[in-house]
Amino acid sequence: MQGKIVAVCTSKNKGERKQNVGQGTLLPEQGLQGDAHAGFQHRQVSLLALESIEKMRQKGLDVHPGDFAENLTTEGLELPSLPIGTKMTIGDCLLEVSQIGKECHNRCNIYYQAGDCVMPREGIFAIVRKGGPVKTGDTIEVKADV
Repeated sequence: MQGKIVAVCTSKNKGERKQNVGQGTLLPEQGLQGDAHAGFQHRQVSLLALESIEKMRQKGLDVHPGDFAENLTTEGLELPSLPIGTKMTIGDCLLEVSQIGKECHNRCNIYYQAGDCVMPREGIFAIVRKGGPVKTGDTIEVKADV
C-alpha cells in the first residue's frame, strides 16, 4: 500500500500551526530537523492525511497542510487504520507507527471554529528508525515486513 507526501511542515514552537517547507531531513530517533517536536519520545513525527483535512474543509473551514500541526501530510493512505508497529518507508527513511490519534488537553482554534478537529482521531505519530531526506512528491509506502 502506498501514497504520497503532499507537504513537509515544521514550526519553531510547540502549539502552533506548521508551515509547509516542501522538504526536510528526518533524523533517526529524533524527528524532522528544525521542528519544535523533534526528539519528543514516541511522537517524533506526526502524519495526517489530506483526506482528513478535506473533511474539515467540507465543514466550511479554510485549512491547509500544516494547520493541524502535522509534520507530514499524506495522500492515498488510511493512516488511522495502520496498527502501532507498522513500518513505512519514504525513500531510504524508515518510520514506525508509535501512536494513533492523541488526547488534546486544550481545544485548538480549529475545534472552536468547527466544533471538531480530526487530528485527535485521524492523525498518527511515528518514530524515525532510519533518517534521510523527505520532500513533497515522495512516495510513502506501508511495508508488510521490514
